[in-house]
Amino acid sequence: MPDTLVDTDILRNAVQLACRAPSLHNSQPWHWVTQGAGLHLYLDRSRILSSADKSGREAHISCGAVLDHLRVGMATAGWAANVERFPDPNNLDHLASLDFSPMGPVTDDQRRRADAIPHRRTVRLSFAAPRNWESLKPLLHNAVGASTVHLDVIADELRPKLAEASRLTESLRMHDASYHTELNWWTGHFENSDGIPRSSLLSAAESNRVDIGRTFPVSAHNERPAGFGQDQSTVLVLSTDEDTRDDAFRCGEALSAVLLECTLAGMATCTLSHLTELQASRHLIGILTGRAAIPQLVIRVGEAPVLDEVPPMTPRRPLSEVLTFHPDASG
Repeated sequence: MPDTLVDTDILRNAVQLACRAPSLHNSQPWHWVTQGAGLHLYLDRSRILSSADKSGREAHISCGAVLDHLRVGMATAGWAANVERFPDPNNLDHLASLDFSPMGPVTDDQRRRADAIPHRRTVRLSFAAPRNWESLKPLLHNAVGASTVHLDVIADELRPKLAEASRLTESLRMHDASYHTELNWWTGHFENSDGIPRSSLLSAAESNRVDIGRTFPVSAHNERPAGFGQDQSTVLVLSTDEDTRDDAFRCGEALSAVLLECTLAGMATCTLSHLTELQASRHLIGILTGRAAIPQLVIRVGEAPVLDEVPPMTPRRPLSEVLTFHPDASG
């Protein structure tokens, strides 16, 4: 690794920005450690959801997203992040080692991308169809790139089949007490650091207008405008050729890129993982994509209704809980 040291405040700011990345139920299953000139990303196993994410696949996706956010944050500070994934074969929770190289002048595009991070949020309300979709679609494909991650758009005529897969998922979990206990624990109980706050939940009427959303505990939002009626979002699927830790990790990186590209275009997004948590619904989504690949995530994209009062940003853990400083490699 190069011995180029990055100012501590730059690292703090970049990690804090990166931790705005999405994660399952806002569980934030990541931990950053500095050692010498390097920065290391670890999976925090204590924050893997034992019922919804038994294999830890979604936690790896979340950590991939936080890694890509970190690269964006460092770029806007003038540093290129050089990433080695899974650097320690004896510790697979060590997801990435990073060192940094000075870049040229920061571009306006890099600044806009970093500015998009705090503006991105998961919107669970129904959407209108995305504006200028034909212009946005190639940008999303370009954001994913020619990697092991594939992006597919679900055709409108296949939307009922996707809704069927969503209903199947909920039906199969109807009597899963551990799943519902976990879901209730992570929703509505936290306002300062973890989980999904009540302000981000939907009322029963709002939930009924979204045909492919996860069923969360309902909240009282009768005062909000009706919005766009039944959901008219465009639905994307991210898939990978295999189903390894590395595939999930890289899918999270692609997720970050797609969400930020949508945010830059003024579109709202809602990432859906419940459809790929059970094999039956996952198989149905694979059929809909028409691709011999494994679905990892579903994303709704569209125009969100304008609310009289924008809900507060979903909370994040304090930086002291997710970032540890070691002064040197032997620390």
